[in-house]
Amino acid sequence: MNVDVLTLFPEMMDGVFRTSILGKAQEKGIVSLNAVNFRDYSDNKHGTVDDTPYGGGGGMVLKPDPIFAAVEDLLSKTSAAPRVILMCPQGETFTQQKAEELSAEEHLIFICGHYEGYDERIREHLVTDELSIGDYVLTGGELPAMVVIDSVVRLLPGVLGNETSAVTDSFSTGLLEYPHYTRPAEFRGWKVPDILLSGHHANIELWRREQALKRTLQRRPDLLKKVALTDQDRKVIRRLRQEQQESNDG
Repeated sequence: MNVDVLTLFPEMMDGVFRTSILGKAQEKGIVSLNAVNFRDYSDNKHGTVDDTPYGGGGGMVLKPDPIFAAVEDLLSKTSAAPRVILMCPQGETFTQQKAEELSAEEHLIFICGHYEGYDERIREHLVTDELSIGDYVLTGGELPAMVVIDSVVRLLPGVLGNETSAVTDSFSTGLLEYPHYTRPAEFRGWKVPDILLSGHHANIELWRREQALKRTLQRRPDLLKKVALTDQDRKVIRRLRQEQQESNDG
């Protein structure tokens, strides 16, 4: 996969792109991560990339020409048809399902504004997707782009050491993930559940499924409306709700 990020602050990407999972993924040749300063595509000697809005009002607006020129230059160097993603608060809320969708692409181009809005013609005629990471506003699109890129790249084959890790993550199954434990078996009097020490893998899987259902019911019950539940899952949820009600009554 090739990932290009259009930004006025390419240095913001350096640490994230060079370290940890993303850095190792590049070393393995699984992904190429590239930050592009779209100021370099400005058509005047001052490197201007923004201007005042037509119709008046406060703030500045990113001009279309430098961003179009930057994207078109990237397109001229590839035979793939990339997804061109605009990071903005008005976009579709990013989810694990969207990460899985994007992980199937060969080339992603992210456009990151900073401080200001975009000329509407960028939205209408250049981008394929608009993404938001939540209902709040940041000073720029760089941090949200990093979040999306990290989420997508870790799903690529060979990136994670354990290929099942991404499959069982929270949200990948539609549920929040079950609790994890490691050595020591007892720490300050807190013991690892006996089932995890039993070596009985079938029972451990049942326990993990129940714990995932329980955690989702307690913390994100809205997710249960979207996941495909088995008859056994529904039976477990009824029992958990009954136990919860009894605990509240008590």
